[in-house]
Amino acid sequence: MPHKPFKAVIPAAGLGTRFLPATKAMPKEMLPVVDKPAIQYVVEEATGAGIQDVLIIIGRNKNNIANHFDSMPELETKLREKGDHDKLAKVEHSSDLADVHMVRQGEPKGLGHAVLRARSHVGDHPFAVLLGDDLIDERDPLLEKMMSEYDKRGATVIALMEVDPSQIHLYGVAAVEPTEDDGVVKVTQLVEKPKAEDAPSNLAIIGRYVLGPDVFDILERTEPGKGGEIQLTDALEELATGGGDGGGVYGVVFRGRRYDTGDRVDYIKAIVQLAADRDDLGPALRPWFKEFAQGL
Repeated sequence: MPHKPFKAVIPAAGLGTRFLPATKAMPKEMLPVVDKPAIQYVVEEATGAGIQDVLIIIGRNKNNIANHFDSMPELETKLREKGDHDKLAKVEHSSDLADVHMVRQGEPKGLGHAVLRARSHVGDHPFAVLLGDDLIDERDPLLEKMMSEYDKRGATVIALMEVDPSQIHLYGVAAVEPTEDDGVVKVTQLVEKPKAEDAPSNLAIIGRYVLGPDVFDILERTEPGKGGEIQLTDALEELATGGGDGGGVYGVVFRGRRYDTGDRVDYIKAIVQLAADRDDLGPALRPWFKEFAQGL
């Protein structure tokens, strides 16, 4: 019997301290990547995969996120009166993207706790969790593949990516076994932010998960782990090692274009890469980049 439609959950309650003072009054998810806030790219990824019901988990002082996905009649009227249809279309696009809902996390108690806050909204639907720090290039679809694997296997699916051992301590890391499908692995163990010498592989979890509602029961009983927070990785480890009824955990190994906007240097790189690839900006920027690089 087919399952209910997928929903999407986007945790966005973090304080964004790495970007202070910019994030003192502005949510980090609203920082622009070229000319769109980072979180809009994430919502567009969800809708591009066919998901229309999106829940954003917000914290205090993050009402700007809700405002961005709401209509703005005064602005829209002024743009319409001026005949500025291009800008009007961009403004209306963000408010027409999806059926966007908000819920507060309250205290930042970790990713697992944020996902648990979605339980009432998600109900018995399967759902995708998309972290706003990871932007996936629309030319390299990932979420659709993960949802397809969920349908095929009836199991949790996470996104994995090979990372340099020097960076492994920043991620949850998976021990895996091959499957009959190229690029898809069976996850046998998950470790949250291990030292390089303790990591079971170089396959790190990046910010995309496709989960069944059974994960909520596990999160309810998950004790605080690394950093004193409720870690989603710990709940998935229970599923991967047979502690749940969700059919285990599989990983889709992603080898496409990913932009990390959670770090200041990588955030700047993301802007440069995305702007250079655009038809309206690239032709003017690419020659300048070469000229600038030659002067360094």
